[in-house]
Amino acid sequence: MDKPLKTPPPYFVASVDHALRAATILQMEGGATVSQMAERLGVARSTAHRILAMLVYRDFAVHDEDRVYRAGPVLELAAHSQSLVSRLRAAALPHLHRIVGLLDETANLTVRTGDTARFIASVECRQALRVGSREGMVFPAHRTTAGLLLLAGLPDEELEKVYDPGRYTDRPAERPDPARLRTELRRLRRNGFAVNKERSERGLVAVGVPVRDEDGTALAGLSVSIPSVRYDPHRLRSLVDTLESAARALERDLAGQR
Repeated sequence: MDKPLKTPPPYFVASVDHALRAATILQMEGGATVSQMAERLGVARSTAHRILAMLVYRDFAVHDEDRVYRAGPVLELAAHSQSLVSRLRAAALPHLHRIVGLLDETANLTVRTGDTARFIASVECRQALRVGSREGMVFPAHRTTAGLLLLAGLPDEELEKVYDPGRYTDRPAERPDPARLRTELRRLRRNGFAVNKERSERGLVAVGVPVRDEDGTALAGLSVSIPSVRYDPHRLRSLVDTLESAARALERDLAGQR
């Protein structure tokens, strides 16, 4: 098995994690009040206020007269963005909440940039043993459920560009074996879904399906993350059916926006 990635640090600093997540929320969503941020982070309002005040001090946020915190100069490139990622995230959140309500597992939406996959939305379930929010995390695309699904949608010539050996001259070990990857992607195209058993993180299993544009292009991956001790292969078909239903509903919402 490949060495798992994203292992939590031995000395987890919750305050730093909260600040980084808050900055990500402001960057991708455009703004939040203290109460909204406290709810998103799962902290007290006083804690959220202190986090936001520090982000303002370091120019990661600005505080409007309407008491809304927004992305500051450091993050302003994506502030108030109407990009595809912003629209995807806004449209997906209700469906992620619905998935969590049905499956009681953490649900995610992921996009691909080059050879990486970025989680742009994540809704945690309420079980005591659960996979935490992945929002803002970035992984090698070939190690994630959604990343593999999005790679599977690429024509061979574009896949070769993504994994051009010239891009890995200083890190050859990070380049996946092309033949093995193509074989795996062909299987994913046939199946229409992907299962990731501890490829990105130890103790985690993820199941995902693609979200497509009107022309059939895969835009994102919709997935659930499950502690491996709770994953039951006999539930796979049910998990996939729930995800596919949510993906089709999200696709309809996106088409309605256009």
